[in-house]
Formats: sequence, structure tokens, C-alpha cells
Amino acid sequence: MAETDEITDEELTTLALAADPDRPLDPDAVPIAEYLAQGPGLLPTWYMAAVTARAGANRWRTVIILAVVAAFLTIEAFGLCSTYGQLSLG
Repeated sequence: MAETDEITDEELTTLALAADPDRPLDPDAVPIAEYLAQGPGLLPTWYMAAVTARAGANRWRTVIILAVVAAFLTIEAFGLCSTYGQLSLG
């Protein structure tokens, strides 16, 4: 292994290929969630980046989305079809 605490992909691959899949777990084995000392959340921090919010920067998008949803609800309320092409009267 390298002199640092980080394991490279090549070292991890070598360890995985050399491992015996039928060997029983070590009695001192620790689950990865405990090993990583996870706080609140379902996924470890290395698996998915933290969520970032843009407060108030895109307020106009919310207005447009609500207008489109309201338009579809209005079309459906009048019994018109909004998904199968042009309306034909005959």
C-alpha cells in the first residue's frame, strides 16, 4: 500500500481480486456505516454531494411552472384533451 492513508484504485482492485469470497467474516468486522461514523442521512457523504439551494434566484421559474400546471388543470377541467394532438370537431 502507499505511504498515505488513501488507497488507490489499483490497490483496491488487487485486494478485491486476492480476497477469498468463501472466507467467513472477521468477528471484529465493523459495518461500513459505523466505520465512516455517519451522521444524519441515508447516504454517506462520499456517495453523493450535499444539496445546495438557490434561494430566490429563480423565482420566475416557479411562476412559469405554476402557470403551465394551472393551464393543464384548466384544460382537463373543461374536458378537453391536452395530450393527443389537435382538437377535431367532427
